[in-house]
Amino acid sequence: MWHIYKKELTLFFSSLIGYIVIGVFLLTLGLIMFVFPDMSLLNHNYATLSQLFGIAPMIFLFLIPAITMRSFAEENQSGTIEFLLTKPLSDLEIIGAKYLSSLTLVVIAILPTILYFYTVYELGAPRGNIDVGAVIGSYLGLLLLAACFVAIGLFASVMTDNQIVSFITATFLCFIFYYAFYLLSKLPIFVGRMDSFVQRLGIDYHYSSISRGVIDSRDVVYFLSMIALFLFLSMFFLQKKRW
Repeated sequence: MWHIYKKELTLFFSSLIGYIVIGVFLLTLGLIMFVFPDMSLLNHNYATLSQLFGIAPMIFLFLIPAITMRSFAEENQSGTIEFLLTKPLSDLEIIGAKYLSSLTLVVIAILPTILYFYTVYELGAPRGNIDVGAVIGSYLGLLLLAACFVAIGLFASVMTDNQIVSFITATFLCFIFYYAFYLLSKLPIFVGRMDSFVQRLGIDYHYSSISRGVIDSRDVVYFLSMIALFLFLSMFFLQKKRW
């Protein structure tokens, strides 16, 4: 398992993929937080990182599928999936290694954003005038969101041997599970009846809840359940290829 994990990370950083992912993520956030006047925190009257945690899910919708699309699709296309499946590794170990390598790349992309937090912390009047608890909760929510999107992307990659199809499928599924339930809850058939229940089915509801700084066990269980579900589905389709 460790060998596959190390190999995947090496492939990310031996090509431009890893650097492009990290660069695009940080550049986009930097422009939104410090350059674009309508959203720049320099034009706000209070210290906040709401721009970062508000726009990051939108970037992840496209960025994470771009990371995971090659995980299995490339193996299927090149025919090396048969060689991989003959190794003395269980399907869970193969899935786990590829999942952790993709998630590690996303975490490496998120880490430099701590510099943005430090900047806001120093610029506050008085210094440190920022809700640190809410920021910690938001970072936890962002990590859980990334972990969930990576699991969905891995599932999309297992199902196909075409990286473009994998990317489109993963982006669509991430969008559905993040935004669609909120949009559905606004339909007249649900408003005033089941709108709250429908919203709770979507990732956005639980991400927004954690981002307020209140870590509810129900939100954490939801994310862990979503991750486990898509990793199980990935393992199921990988077993079908093995047999």
